This record gives sequence, structure tokens and C-alpha cells, in this order.
Amino acid sequence: MKKSILTLVAFLSFSISAIAAVNINTATQEELESLQGIGQVKAQAIIDYRKKNGGFKSVDDIKNVDGIGDATLEKLRKDLSISGQTSIAVPKENKVVKVANPVKTPSSSKAVDTKASKEKTKK
Repeated sequence: MKKSILTLVAFLSFSISAIAAVNINTATQEELESLQGIGQVKAQAIIDYRKKNGGFKSVDDIKNVDGIGDATLEKLRKDLSISGQTSIAVPKENKVVKVANPVKTPSSSKAVDTKASKEKTKK
């Protein structure tokens, strides 16, 4: 029984780590930029490297990309893979932010933020 539970826990831990991985052989620039320490320039360098060299054979090969060394690799190792799908959710630009608790004022049909409305009436 204990062996079964340990096997299940080990399987789930590998599954969870695979879910949070960025496949450096297929990730878009935006997906690469979602990694801590990888900006626009390094993301583009990763894409250029894999186009020129036919992809990465191992996660360690990312050290061959200009600007990525041992320290960066060790920081990112748990978030990188060379197979499977990239599964990090990348936030979309230009999100619409809704105002919490909009209230229509009697003098206007426009919705206003209640906090701003309260501060206005205090003055």
C-alpha cells in the first residue's frame, strides 16, 4: 500500500512539473518572455538559436544561447523542457478592467467608482 502511494505521489509530482514547463523548442517569444529573467532580447536569441541549429537536444543546450549562462539555466531549469507542449498561461495584453461596484449617480447616467463618489461627496 505504501509503495502504491509513493508511486502515485512521484507520478503526480512529475506530472505537475511537466505542466508548468516551457518547451524551448516550440515556445513563442511571448511564452519565453513569461520566464523569469528572460526578456525580449533573450527570447529572440533562443528562437534564433533553435532556427539556426534545429532545436535543443537537452535543456542544458540553452547555455549555448548568447546571454544565458549557468546561473540563468539553474534558475530556469525547473520551468524548461525540450518536449511536450508549453503550458504556462501567458497574460493577454490590453485587458479591460471593470470598476468594482459601479454606481449611477442621480445627476449622470455614467457609472462611477463608489470610492471616488464618496470622496467627492465628503468635499
